[in-house]
Amino acid sequence: MATYIMMTRLTDEGRKTLKERPQRLEEVNKEIEAMGGRISSQYAILGEWDFVTILDAPSNEVVARISVEMGARGTVQLTTMPAMTLSSFIGMLTAPK
Repeated sequence: MATYIMMTRLTDEGRKTLKERPQRLEEVNKEIEAMGGRISSQYAILGEWDFVTILDAPSNEVVARISVEMGARGTVQLTTMPAMTLSSFIGMLTAPK
């Protein structure tokens, strides 16, 4: 499984939904898992973004589907990035060429 960072910004509609139904966050997380992702951690944050989610998925295609499905609802804007552990990064830099 690969690791991805998903940055989420609520739209006006998303903020309205969240205010009326805060439990919707947990429902969305279950939907992400049903599409093949596994959320390892998630934080509500202040600033330009509203949430940061660390998730694992078997492929870029699974994450692309999650991003499209979530974004198509009109309640969030997403930016998703692949991530690697520092040990993997260091290993890549020190591996023989």
